[in-house]
Amino acid sequence: MSFSELLSLTLMLVQLWPSTQNRLAQNTYQSFTAVRRVRRGWVWEPLFATEEQTSVVPVYVGQLQSNLDKQDGNLKYTLTGEGAGSIFIIDENNGKIYVTQKLDREKKPFYTLRAQAINRSTQLPVEPDSEFIIKVRDVNDHEPQFLNGPYVATVPEMSPEGTSVIQVTATDGDDPSYGNSARLLYSLIQGQPYFSVEPKTGVIRMASQMDRETKDQYLVIIQAKDMVGQAGAFSATATVTINLSDINDNPPKFQQRLYYMSVSEEAPVGTTVGKVFAEDSDIGENAAMNYSIEGDSSDAFDIITNNETQEGIILLRKRVDYESKRRHSIGAKVVNRYIDERFLKEGPFEDKTIVKINVEDADEPPVFTMENYVMEIAEGAMSGSLVGIVTARDPDDDDSPIRYSIVHGIHLKRLFSINEHNGTIITTKPLDREVASWHNITVTATETRNPEKISETNVYIQVLDINDHAPEFPKYYETFVCENAVSGQLIQSISAVDQDDSAEGHHFYFSLAQEATNSSLFTVKDNQDNTAGIFTAKSGFRRQEQFFFYLPILIRDNGTPPLTSTNTLTVTVCDCDTKVNTFYCQYGAFMYTMGLSTEALIAVLACILILLGMY
Repeated sequence: MSFSELLSLTLMLVQLWPSTQNRLAQNTYQSFTAVRRVRRGWVWEPLFATEEQTSVVPVYVGQLQSNLDKQDGNLKYTLTGEGAGSIFIIDENNGKIYVTQKLDREKKPFYTLRAQAINRSTQLPVEPDSEFIIKVRDVNDHEPQFLNGPYVATVPEMSPEGTSVIQVTATDGDDPSYGNSARLLYSLIQGQPYFSVEPKTGVIRMASQMDRETKDQYLVIIQAKDMVGQAGAFSATATVTINLSDINDNPPKFQQRLYYMSVSEEAPVGTTVGKVFAEDSDIGENAAMNYSIEGDSSDAFDIITNNETQEGIILLRKRVDYESKRRHSIGAKVVNRYIDERFLKEGPFEDKTIVKINVEDADEPPVFTMENYVMEIAEGAMSGSLVGIVTARDPDDDDSPIRYSIVHGIHLKRLFSINEHNGTIITTKPLDREVASWHNITVTATETRNPEKISETNVYIQVLDINDHAPEFPKYYETFVCENAVSGQLIQSISAVDQDDSAEGHHFYFSLAQEATNSSLFTVKDNQDNTAGIFTAKSGFRRQEQFFFYLPILIRDNGTPPLTSTNTLTVTVCDCDTKVNTFYCQYGAFMYTMGLSTEALIAVLACILILLGMY
């Protein structure tokens, strides 16, 4: 507390009853007037002193006086309570009160004291003691302070005038309830004409629309002045850094109205042809953009967006051919990814450019007229027969001659050869469809002027079937007939197979060979379903007369021309009932071929059965 503070001492007479004390407490902080007042024998009046006065000589504050004091020196005044005798003293003869020290309102705003008037003769009080309060009245001895500075604030660019940015607040240690010492007034020292500040609240507002792309940061200085800005007031300043945040108020713009690029006709699909770039003055996601090909300007190229660099990368979508089209022109378009609808009226947030792409000529390998070739040749065709022709051409302008060859397998070269000049494929030996019905060969075409330029194609050769295989039995048939068999008895069912193919399906015809038709003891019945039955033509057979019969079966197919084969069916005569014992017959036939008699055959069979029983 400096000496510039004023001291306000409010002296009140406090009676013993509570109601008077309450009234005194209510009046403690009231402003003083120069009117003298009387309270039940005590007289008090408001008195003032300033703390700037030296403490060596006590400063007069005020006077207490009883209305019983006749000014004859018979009364003595005493003072007790807070600071009595040290900070405050009283002249016992006349009741005048003095302050002896400097007072600081911010440390202690008031003091409570008690006064008493005593008769010097009797040493008894002539009045009840009274309580009063001395209030320390404030003076402007504190400067305003910005406790939270320096300040940093952010506001979107292009915000309308009057938009609130931030509120700054200063504090003052002086008494806000008395005078103007703590009443602050805010003003702008630096920041015009872009910002303004409300004098009473410290709210900073936009004073005009500002573009971040022109300037993105402003330093504003705010002053707080007490005493409502009057002369002699204290002041303080605070700095406020105001950043303008970005909004999407700028469209992307291509750096060039026309781009030139080139790509080799040998480039594979997916090759990067070039890059285009559009600039956007905004930042962050407001500058994010997407590239695209405008309309259907090209089906040979595509464009993708590099999200890290914000570039448009032009890619080869399909192979290009110098000889077919040497120049391509495409339209590229860029659009902001996130558009602020508030600024749509400013214009479309997109841009367009033209990209011209030249196709560079390259020495390309030969090109076959077909990706794959399928050829046919009849089986059995003589060596040197024509299979087919493959053709390739040099797509380049110089039209280099082509040399053909067969690769992938020595055995294929043994079956086929190719004319290296004209691509004619011929057989080198007859082909058998039943050995291989298809042959796959690889033919190469090589530029004679640049042997490194080679192309390949696949040739699939089908061997067409001809009827060159007669039908035959699918297996060896074991056929038996009993000695007591009757005429017309079925003894065997037969079928046939044919290695040839038949577009209409195989159909076989069965019959006895002509030489056996009249003398055979058996007949053949064709079932018309590619099977036939063998029947007896008489009753009774004798093994002693003939053990085996050999039937020549004639089988004919339906090919063009039809082929016929003769297959022999061996019929063994058995000594059995109608249920043939094939095991007995098989061994009987074996022994018969060995020249053994029936008795010997029985003995051998008995031995075999005994051996089998032991196991």
